[in-house]
Amino acid sequence: MTISLRRGAIIAAIAAGIVIATPAMASAHVGVSPDAVPRDASTLLTFSFSHGCAESPTTSLRITIPDGSPVADPTFDAAWDTQIEKGADGYTSAITYTAIRPVPKGVRGAVSLSFRPAENAPENLVFPVEQTCETGTNEWTEVAKKGQDAEKLDSPAPAITLTKTATTPAAAAADHGDHTDAATADASSTADAYPVVPTVLGAGGLVAGIAALVVAVAAYRRRA
Repeated sequence: MTISLRRGAIIAAIAAGIVIATPAMASAHVGVSPDAVPRDASTLLTFSFSHGCAESPTTSLRITIPDGSPVADPTFDAAWDTQIEKGADGYTSAITYTAIRPVPKGVRGAVSLSFRPAENAPENLVFPVEQTCETGTNEWTEVAKKGQDAEKLDSPAPAITLTKTATTPAAAAADHGDHTDAATADASSTADAYPVVPTVLGAGGLVAGIAALVVAVAAYRRRA
C-alpha cells in the first residue's frame, strides 16, 4: 500500500512538472506590447523576451518593420545600440538593437520604438524578429493562418492588430513625441472639470464650525 502511494505521488509530480514546463516552453518567444493600436496615431511598441538561444545570452534583435510605415523610430536606451535600415521608399525597413552587454537567459530584455502604420495597412501587422545570441540564432517569423492559434506556433512573429479608434488629444500628443505634455494636459483637464469641490468642502467646514460655536454659547447662557 505504501509503495503504491509513493509510486502514485512520483507519477503525479512528473505529470505536474510536464504541465508546468509546457506553458514555459510555449511562452518562449519575442512578444510585443500593446498588441492592439490605433491606425491613426503613433504608438510606443515594446518588444520583450526572457530567453536566449538555448542557454546562450542574447546579443542583438533585428526587427523587420511592416512596409510603408511612415514612423518607426527606435527609443534611446543606454543598454542598446541601434542601427536603422531604410527601404527604397525612404521609410525604415528594419531596426537592429545590439546589446551593450549580452542578456542572459532568464533575464527580461526589452527594446522599444515609436510606430505609426501606413494609411492603407492591413488590420493585422507582423514584425519578424531575428534574435542573435553568442551562440546560435532564433528566427521569430512564423505567421498564424486564419483560424490558427499563434501561441501554438513554434516561432511566432510578434504581431499587432490595428483598431479604428479616432485620434484623442493624448494620442495626438504622443504622435508628436510629447508624452509629458499629454499627461499634464490630462491632469489639468481633470482639475478644470472639478474646480468647485475644494471650495464647497471648505465652505462646508466653515459653516459647521460656526454652528458649533452658536450651540456652545447658547448652552453656556442657559447654565448661567
